[in-house]
Amino acid sequence: MSETTVRQPFGYHLSLCPAAPEPPFEDPGELERVWGRRWGASDEVGRLRVVLVRAPRGEWSRVRADAWNEAAGALVDPEGGWYWESREEPDLDLVAAQHRGLVDALRAEGVEVVFVEGDGPPHLTRPIYTRDPLVTVPGGAIIGRMAPAMRRGEEPLVTRAVAAAGMPILRTITGTGLVEGGSLVKLRPEVAAYGTSIRCNEEGARQLRAALADLGIELIVVPMVGWSIHLDGHLGMLASDAALVEVNGLPYWFLDRMRALGIETIPCPAGEEWAINSLALAPGRILMCDRYPRTRELLERRGIEVVAIPYDEIQKGGGGVHCSTMELVRDPA
Repeated sequence: MSETTVRQPFGYHLSLCPAAPEPPFEDPGELERVWGRRWGASDEVGRLRVVLVRAPRGEWSRVRADAWNEAAGALVDPEGGWYWESREEPDLDLVAAQHRGLVDALRAEGVEVVFVEGDGPPHLTRPIYTRDPLVTVPGGAIIGRMAPAMRRGEEPLVTRAVAAAGMPILRTITGTGLVEGGSLVKLRPEVAAYGTSIRCNEEGARQLRAALADLGIELIVVPMVGWSIHLDGHLGMLASDAALVEVNGLPYWFLDRMRALGIETIPCPAGEEWAINSLALAPGRILMCDRYPRTRELLERRGIEVVAIPYDEIQKGGGGVHCSTMELVRDPA
């Protein structure tokens, strides 16, 4: 008797192409196969491959010299949505030149530079600081939610930029959560720290912790002091085992935890705290503003290579080299 082929129910062909949950989304090989490259970063110091920036477009032209606030030590117009940490109005030509210098320095290191394009709401004055509207982790980006109204609206600009570059967007902070990228530091591939502050709230930390937990990353929440807004003003990773820190801006228990993780905490020379806001180009090689000679000497004595560029005019807007960049792709350190 000849065998008879039994026709299976409609849809049987789908069972011949089964679901494949492994390897996971963030697996490097899977990212390359599906998304074209190993997007994201598992640390702050691996070789930098792709970075996000935004060129200034004259946003600080609205800053006025008659808005000096003696108590704040800055030019401030809360209703106008800006502040400037100087008595003098911004030198817009110098701002543009210093940002070009940043981009040139990055490209000289072989880094691919992705620009945030397009115009956001007319009230925006600070989109040059691309660190803040997002966080990057292994596999892609988490879009944050800016705290002050003066910056709300930067999120769609960076979302469109990273999506156009091909980077996966893993999550968006929603509800009343407030998350700004300058307050997240990846200490180890499996441990990150997040500073809560007047700009970064507990609800944001809760959502961020949940997102990182899915990736097997522990989140240490570090309450900031006073009016300090971001962790990157007090902690900058130099290598996988070394960080430049402002000791008085960080809780003792957190400094102790860093040491337990094998990270040497190097105190920044007094008066040069802006040097902490630098960008690691590779393990033991950083890009920083050129106004901090004592810090540069300190780091170079310890074997850290320093690439220094003029960036002091842009810092008057409240953000440095680190604030003005966000890694989209880093090699693991």
